[in-house]
Amino acid sequence: MDDHNNNEEGQQGQEPRPMGYPGPDRRRGGAAAQRARARYEQVRAGLMKRPPLERWLLIGLWAMLALIVLFAIYVAMLFPLTPGIEDVKQARVAQPTVVLSGDGRELASFEQGLQEKVKLSQISPHVIKALIATEDHRFYEHHGVDFTRIAGAMLANLKGDAQGGSTITQQLARNMFRDEIGSKRNLNRKLKELITAFKIENTYSKTEILEAYLNTVPFLYNTYGIEMAARTYFGKTAFQLSETEAATLVGMLKGTAYYNPVTNPERSLARRNVVLAQMLKAGAFDESRYRQLSKRKLGVHFSRQSERNGRDDHFTAYVRKWLVDWADKNDVNLQQDGLIVQTTLDFDLQQAAQRAVERQADALQAIADVDWAHAWPVNSTSTQTYADMREDVTPFAYFWQSHGELLDAFVRESGEYKKAVEGGEDAAAALKRLKADREFMRQLKTSKARLEAGFVAMDPATGEVKAWVGSRSFQREQFDHVNQATRQPGSTFKPIVYAAALERGITPDHPYLDAVTTISDPNGTTWRPTDNSGTTGRRLTMRDGLVFSKNTITAQVMQDVGVAPIVKLAQDMGVRSSKLSAVPSIALGTSPVTLLEMVSAYSTIAAQGEYRRPVFVRRITDRDGKVIADFASQSPQRVLSQASAVTLIDMMRGVINRGTGTAVRYRFGIDGDVAGKTGTTQNNADGWFIMMHPNLVAGAWVGFNDNRVTMRSNYWGQGGHSAILLVGDFFKTALDSGKLPADAEFPNFHKAEPVVRHEEPEEDMEEGNDMQQEGGPPAGLPQPPPEPPSEDEEHPRAEPEPQGNDAGNRFPNDA
Repeated sequence: MDDHNNNEEGQQGQEPRPMGYPGPDRRRGGAAAQRARARYEQVRAGLMKRPPLERWLLIGLWAMLALIVLFAIYVAMLFPLTPGIEDVKQARVAQPTVVLSGDGRELASFEQGLQEKVKLSQISPHVIKALIATEDHRFYEHHGVDFTRIAGAMLANLKGDAQGGSTITQQLARNMFRDEIGSKRNLNRKLKELITAFKIENTYSKTEILEAYLNTVPFLYNTYGIEMAARTYFGKTAFQLSETEAATLVGMLKGTAYYNPVTNPERSLARRNVVLAQMLKAGAFDESRYRQLSKRKLGVHFSRQSERNGRDDHFTAYVRKWLVDWADKNDVNLQQDGLIVQTTLDFDLQQAAQRAVERQADALQAIADVDWAHAWPVNSTSTQTYADMREDVTPFAYFWQSHGELLDAFVRESGEYKKAVEGGEDAAAALKRLKADREFMRQLKTSKARLEAGFVAMDPATGEVKAWVGSRSFQREQFDHVNQATRQPGSTFKPIVYAAALERGITPDHPYLDAVTTISDPNGTTWRPTDNSGTTGRRLTMRDGLVFSKNTITAQVMQDVGVAPIVKLAQDMGVRSSKLSAVPSIALGTSPVTLLEMVSAYSTIAAQGEYRRPVFVRRITDRDGKVIADFASQSPQRVLSQASAVTLIDMMRGVINRGTGTAVRYRFGIDGDVAGKTGTTQNNADGWFIMMHPNLVAGAWVGFNDNRVTMRSNYWGQGGHSAILLVGDFFKTALDSGKLPADAEFPNFHKAEPVVRHEEPEEDMEEGNDMQQEGGPPAGLPQPPPEPPSEDEEHPRAEPEPQGNDAGNRFPNDA
């Protein structure tokens, strides 16, 4: 008691407690709680005094008011999550992003399918009458949401008659903002749709809403909007649609697939007549006209619409992928923002590249088809000889006959075989069944025996890509042999080795012994690179080692320089994506790379040692022409001294003038200042050629997707006879048309003597015991005697073709 009294006295005499002290606050909180409880008891007592019915009505009313308040709060929270007024305005004037060539020609666009927007005045009045009568007969009376219709739809649904209550404006909101509103059938989506519909109605007139709706509604077959629908289903414009045609298309809106007049004509006809009945009810025509129209046939004239600007190619496909990534990072809508993307592609050069690939790869395909048709190869240096024989042979017949084990391997690697085995079928039985399937085997053999190619050209002064062909046909082969395929580059890699030597101070005239050398690898293996042409035992200069693509010389240069500096220089010059193997045989091009990387490296040489990353997009502007991204200018990176680059260019001139690239001169008559290098890999699996002009660097790769299939011919298997055709054809067109100046020169140019084709150096393929050796043509095959030079060649080959069996025909190695 005393303590208690003392505490009370102490509290009375104390200063006010600081904030946070629980005593007084607790008392204040307790007082508030007491008041609330008192108020509750008072209300409760008042309710209990009322009759039961009145009491429950008041409780229900208060509960309803609480729900309304909560609902209003929820709707208010959704407002910021729905498209804003600016978004609505943007969608109303939405335009697809357009991709242009460097000279302003349209290459591709980011349209939402096939779409062509038209004004409401360009649409048949029958369409508008059918739409309003069927989809929203109170369209001109509501403000985006028809609550009367919603209530009616709810009652009908309760009775089991499923109906929708969406207005045209709500449907437009869904069409415009699919991602923002969503597609799930729930209250959240419906509320977002209602809010967006109100915003649309408060922003645009009824006429503008109808126009926007009819231009965005989907109609299957990747078509959007009434204009493309009219062309697709009836072969006419939207303005020309009749009552029945308009009713058919409007009828599809309830379910485009279900009421598709092409695949479900009976359903479509019935639905069309329902729409006509609604038009009759709305006063669009009288009863007699309705009876007349309802008896008509659908009259569909279906025709799938082609892309407005043709189909994509590998370049536009690459740019599309790049743009999607760029747009995500920069919050850009490629379908609506109307951007103009100017690429670096030169339209005329691209056309020249496509024609060169098509023309020359077809000729090389004929060579492969004929050479592998018989037990003996043809051994002609004329493409026309093979073209003339092509129709009289069964392509690759002998290849499949003599490569039974390889064919079985192809079957086992197929998706059909793997699926069968994974499904429980016996492996041997699956193999036997598939080999007996003629159509499956036909398709398998055709795909494996199809020769492929890649081509790319760059401006060395800017890094801009001017031409890009990823395969013989984008529609047939989307795999890109410019940027995706990694293949052994063979001797096209050698200039990088010689560049490293020049940087080390080794001069072009430095002598090396042309003899087989044993090279030990740090991992304990040995390597003895040889040349198909054999060795002379004489000393050759480093310059001639590159000109004649001598493996023996290149290997010794590699020893003097070291592997690590070569790998580093290759990466600096442009081989920046592929992982290079730091082994001695890399000097002969055994480490796979892409064609784009190799052409980029050669562009560094042509730019006299300055590296510029490949550029595909020059700039991006908005619909008003304002530049929002500029990629054109880039600071070059010095990776090779100018003196070394100029010397290397001069060494590579020799490849064209007297080495393995002379076909540029004698086949195509190109006599300007150009330099380059050929490349061939083991068993003729890959043919390469890259050529440098002061204003343009272009390269090509030729081969089969599966490198177990190769060119049989010792002659045509070399890059200096296969890939060189594509590059030579392209450059001849570019020079003859004036796209490239014929008189452009690299530093220290001296006009070469005309090439007289007395003897053509043989390319030497890369070799190495650290390489996987691929199987080539069977050995021991009889060959016919060599045929004389064909008359259609400008400079016939003087020396005889190689004779003997295929074992001696070791498939020249260039590298």
